Amino acid sequence: MLVFEASPRVAGLAQSFTDEEGFSHDYGAHFVTNRLAATVGVGDRCRTVRRYGETVWIGGRTYGYPFGLMRSPRYALGGALAAAGGWFDRGEKASAAEWFRASYGRALADEVALPLVEAWSGAPAEELAASVGDKIPSSLLGTIGLKLAARLTRRAVAIGYCRELPQSAQVWHVYPEGGVATLCERLAEGLDGAVRTSAPVEKILVEAGKVRAVRVGGQEIPVAAAVSTAPVNLLPQLVSGTDAVTPLARFRYRPMLFVNLRMEGRGLLPDVVTWTPERRFPFFRLTEAPLSMPWLAPPGKTILTVDIGCEVGDASWSRSDDDLAQLCLDELEPIVGGAARRFLGARVLRTKIAYPIFLREYEEDRLRFQRSTGVAGLVSVGRNGEFDHLLMEDVYWRTVRRVRRLAEELA
Repeated sequence: MLVFEASPRVAGLAQSFTDEEGFSHDYGAHFVTNRLAATVGVGDRCRTVRRYGETVWIGGRTYGYPFGLMRSPRYALGGALAAAGGWFDRGEKASAAEWFRASYGRALADEVALPLVEAWSGAPAEELAASVGDKIPSSLLGTIGLKLAARLTRRAVAIGYCRELPQSAQVWHVYPEGGVATLCERLAEGLDGAVRTSAPVEKILVEAGKVRAVRVGGQEIPVAAAVSTAPVNLLPQLVSGTDAVTPLARFRYRPMLFVNLRMEGRGLLPDVVTWTPERRFPFFRLTEAPLSMPWLAPPGKTILTVDIGCEVGDASWSRSDDDLAQLCLDELEPIVGGAARRFLGARVLRTKIAYPIFLREYEEDRLRFQRSTGVAGLVSVGRNGEFDHLLMEDVYWRTVRRVRRLAEELA
């Protein structure tokens, strides 16, 4: 077995950064459960996360998610009518807009859910596949039970962070000492000589519909199979000798800016995550990770991560780091009073590939790709490789399952 890693280090985007002042942040949000940590073998190197909650900021006030929203008569009535209507209308929905309105009611869908989906994806909800809604986990009763368990155990019980294995009060969030890359580094232990960093795969060579070799650094290496973590829309450029993966070139990912603001104080947001669906905000999500994990910032200080959807080369992407920080501070003022006075500095992380966009125009190709790449011996895994909305635990279990199946086929 050989592992070729394009970047200079194992883990790729699963990275954490700590500056000289003691502020830590990840390259995007990564959620780790105690179950995954124990399976990988780093459970004893993780801290328990005691708190996790989400709120929605709309109309100048905070609503807890999901129960605070349900206390609004307009949202509650619309949701109840949608639930009742679901008993009579069980037909498939053509778009994400139809799915959310049918599931949540028009008020909650149009004012909260759909603006967030559009800000996150960069596409109109009418152009998104209804399968976007399928990624929203957990029944209402199940969520209530897990929320109660979190309060009783004083642990951030994981809700909606794994679909491959059952949720329970015994599965909660943890954070590895040394950051999220700790998991990948642990998995790479014992593979000395098998992992080659700064070694991007140039071609996957296919003959008669089957993987035959890979080309790395100009060298052709015979292989029995290839497991790819590359973004799927790059596979048509990588795979040579077949047109089976050509449709994947149309698949799109949403670029993102993560503006990490170092701030004086703690508890600046209503909860760990605050969603901002109103279109007047340039961001759609705010995260104050030290509310969950106080060790990520020095005492009396905090870090706010501001998520801004964009396109490579657009006005947001092209702004300087200082301009982006000032933009965020100005727009945060209604939510975090005196944000500018608390500001200590910023770091901006840009990624061209953040989230898969489930567009209706290629939904049939996406569903076909879910079943198979169409090339014998070629498996695509991981969030980018599966083109799916997966978090770390699901990525792990799905990859293990797929690779085991491939090994059985090759045996």
